[in-house]
Amino acid sequence: MEKAHTPAATVQRPAIEVDVVMRREPVIGPMSRWQSFQWVLADVMVRSEPEQTTAADPDESHEPERVEPVGETPADEAATHWLFPRFRVELFRDDAEGYFLNLNSPSPCFWVFWRADEARLLDGEPMAVPQIVTLSYHDAGRWLDAQERVDQVPAPEEVVDWLRGFVDSTYQPEPKRRKRPESFKPLTDRFGQPVRISTEKHGTGPKT
Repeated sequence: MEKAHTPAATVQRPAIEVDVVMRREPVIGPMSRWQSFQWVLADVMVRSEPEQTTAADPDESHEPERVEPVGETPADEAATHWLFPRFRVELFRDDAEGYFLNLNSPSPCFWVFWRADEARLLDGEPMAVPQIVTLSYHDAGRWLDAQERVDQVPAPEEVVDWLRGFVDSTYQPEPKRRKRPESFKPLTDRFGQPVRISTEKHGTGPKT
């Protein structure tokens, strides 16, 4: 489902702004022979209250900065955390079903689509750079179908409440269609061709 694009002057969408934190951690076990470090999504932090914002407002720079997480244990000392600031998460009316499915999952979450950026190296290896943050189940599914890298973290309660308010005001589930009884389905052979049933008797038994 493609999101509609209309002139920015007439479009205002609910939105929040978030920071994305990626974690670079050492690989442990046999895989460490081929790969020393791996990247994972560490957190998505909400930095603004829900607001109405125009789609054309440009995001500020996403230049990363190294951060020190609170409560890091000695076992985490080899890992580093990188914060990518100011991603806008907008809600689109034509994707209300995607948000509905997220809300009705066991743990509503943010999904982050990220790529290894060959132009940004850390110790000679590409950095993991977030591209888009979404609350849409459909967005995440499309990215995964395209073999992109997608990670998720639980959304905080205030974001879930905000998303639920949007879904309640915009989502109209399609009415369920009555299922046709099995007896009304046409018979077909193993090749999908219609089968004709005859009620005429054809036998070779004794005549009476």
